[in-house]
Amino acid sequence: MEDASAAAIIDARGFVTGWSEGARRLTGYPAREALGRAVRELLAEAVPPEAMSAWSGTVMVRHRDGYLVGLRVKACAVTGPDGEAGGYVITAASPGRGETSLAGRAFQQASMSMSVFDTGQRYLRLNDAACHVMGVSEETLLGRHFPETVEEAAHSRGFNWHLRHVVETGRPLRYESYTGAPALNREHAWVTEMWPVRDAAGELVGTALAAFDSTEQYWARQRLALLNEAAAAIGTTLDVVRTAEEMIGVVVPRFADFASVDLFDWVLGSDEAPAVPTEEITLRRVAHGSVTEATPEAAVHVGEVDVYPSFSPIARAMREGRAIISQAGEPAFMRWVAERNARAPEGRPYRKGVHSMMAVPLRARGTTLGVAVAVRVAQPDDYADDDAVFAEELASRAAVCVDNARRFARERTTALALQHSLLPKGLPGQAAVQVAHRYLPSGSAAGIGGDWFDVIPLSGSRVALVVGDVVGHGIPSTATMGRLVTAVRTLADVDLPPDELLTHLDDLVTHLASDDQGDEVAELGATCLYAVYDPVTRRLNLAAAGHPAPALVLPDGSARLIPMSAGPPLGVGGLPFEATELQLPEGSVVALYTDGLIEDRDRDVDHATEELCRALTVPADSLDALCDTVLKAVLPEEPSDDVALLLARTRALGADQVATWDVTPDPAEVAATRQAATEQLTAWGLDETAFVTELVVSELVTNAIRYGAPPIQLRLIRDRTLICEVSDGSSTSPHLRRAHQDDEGGRGLLLVAQLTQRWGSRQTTRGKTIWCEQSLTPLF
Repeated sequence: MEDASAAAIIDARGFVTGWSEGARRLTGYPAREALGRAVRELLAEAVPPEAMSAWSGTVMVRHRDGYLVGLRVKACAVTGPDGEAGGYVITAASPGRGETSLAGRAFQQASMSMSVFDTGQRYLRLNDAACHVMGVSEETLLGRHFPETVEEAAHSRGFNWHLRHVVETGRPLRYESYTGAPALNREHAWVTEMWPVRDAAGELVGTALAAFDSTEQYWARQRLALLNEAAAAIGTTLDVVRTAEEMIGVVVPRFADFASVDLFDWVLGSDEAPAVPTEEITLRRVAHGSVTEATPEAAVHVGEVDVYPSFSPIARAMREGRAIISQAGEPAFMRWVAERNARAPEGRPYRKGVHSMMAVPLRARGTTLGVAVAVRVAQPDDYADDDAVFAEELASRAAVCVDNARRFARERTTALALQHSLLPKGLPGQAAVQVAHRYLPSGSAAGIGGDWFDVIPLSGSRVALVVGDVVGHGIPSTATMGRLVTAVRTLADVDLPPDELLTHLDDLVTHLASDDQGDEVAELGATCLYAVYDPVTRRLNLAAAGHPAPALVLPDGSARLIPMSAGPPLGVGGLPFEATELQLPEGSVVALYTDGLIEDRDRDVDHATEELCRALTVPADSLDALCDTVLKAVLPEEPSDDVALLLARTRALGADQVATWDVTPDPAEVAATRQAATEQLTAWGLDETAFVTELVVSELVTNAIRYGAPPIQLRLIRDRTLICEVSDGSSTSPHLRRAHQDDEGGRGLLLVAQLTQRWGSRQTTRGKTIWCEQSLTPLF
């Protein structure tokens, strides 16, 4: 008889009269303790009737150590000479050995791990799959307490707790875990069903379980969760390098022990995409990371260029446009590792044990941008085909984000260059105001906006101050801004009052919107504020089209917003604009700005305006310093919109710089007026300009008397230039023409244009003014 089997002889009274070594192995009782005992003392429960009638079946025996052992037994009657039963020979074996019933075989051969425990968590039976997981035979585990058969670890304690919980509650449960097993070389995911086992009387006598290996499903869920996380974590900014770093943060450490992202140089610049080279490929490292602090295994530092030979998995992945998996032992993999070690030998200890790598091309919109590399060192599993599918999906999402960031950077650079070309680089010299300005382009994902400002010298030493904001972002907004800048400068040259200028500008925006959108007119095209300051009268005339009112700081240090009508935005059409006029003390500071300075989705506009006024009153050494103070005090850390700020400190031309004469509309008065102008030039020390000024005054006054209407006035202004103005009551503007040989007149304005630096005319509330300028040595 095999020592794995057991045999016992029972006499007719039910006492043990024979006991084998196999019986001792199964029950723990040696022969000296078993012989002479009633067999019922060894049984844990009554023998089932069906087993009695069939002379075979499974019975529960109590082990010498107290736990239950399930045994499959067969009984054979021993008859005496008289033919009566004199006893029985009973053979027993572990239930799993020699199964003959269909149910027993189904249990033993089940593909999932199945086990039976007594109420003290001792093994009563295991099937083949459970033995494979545990790495030992059933006989080795039978009767042993579960904690004795596994390592002392949190997952083992958790498993045992659930076994006890089933016994304590008498209810089944499901237990999901991710743990190792004695015979498995890596951790697996398990879904374990545990349920109580009861006898015929309903008493709980044990616990059974079935454990399903759900590792593949577990990793499928993990990869899906990682993709979902990547969708939220990658592309949070429109920055190429930051996007690459976010991709590294997603895959390390859950998918790779080391990962890197290398891109073509053109992706980081503004060039167009060239063809992917077929031989060596040159890439620039933009991000990498690993489970080891400071990433010592990286052979290429961030920012460095690396050349990948044609045999490398990286070059193959980019040529073939798919993920390439390479494992330890493959020639290409070994060459790649050797090349890494040769390039950076100090990282060799950290590369020891690397066994699997995957290179995935970063492709977006049909263009290859670079490559991502994932390497496993500590993780025991090699990369497989399902990992490649996941990696390609992840790389595709990341590549789109990288390409979006590249396109945004390119458009931002173009828009910024266009905007800078339109904004004033050096403000023109004039004496009306001292100016300082700041322009801060938006760093948000919306792109560069259409904020702009300008300082435009006007006739009569006046100056126009302009700020505007085009709705929208990007190149279209900047292009529209360029149109408005040109239009404002053109209309300012005509010298229109602020409200009239905005009316013409509103018509222009309406036409532009109609051209761009068919018959539809944009509800909001742009906002603008146009102000004109006259240093002679010290009057500021301004009008707004949907733009915030400027702030005013008086010489006494008080600050407030200028009360004015905001007006409709440009592009609405059909609504009037109202002008506001006020007189300013010399040294007042006017602050014009765009809404990005005070408006934000998380800010209160009134509070921001108060901060602006308070910041403008802070003492500063210069207007430039005051600009910085205002921006620092008012702007949030990350403005969501462009900001334009223009500060202007007013100056005044004193009475000693301006001379005015009322002219009687009589040709005889021309000589007297000319003489008065010459005497004033002498008083100013400008005798060198007397000859030209006499000719100009004579021509302009004569024309005003001959073709204009009273009242007529001559004004000389000594500023950076010598300005001569002749005003009359007629609204008819003169125009320059070339006189023929037989014409008696028509040469006056041509003469003025030839003798002066520039000339022009402007409409006034009482008629018109003809003006001209002569250059002087700067006085300021």
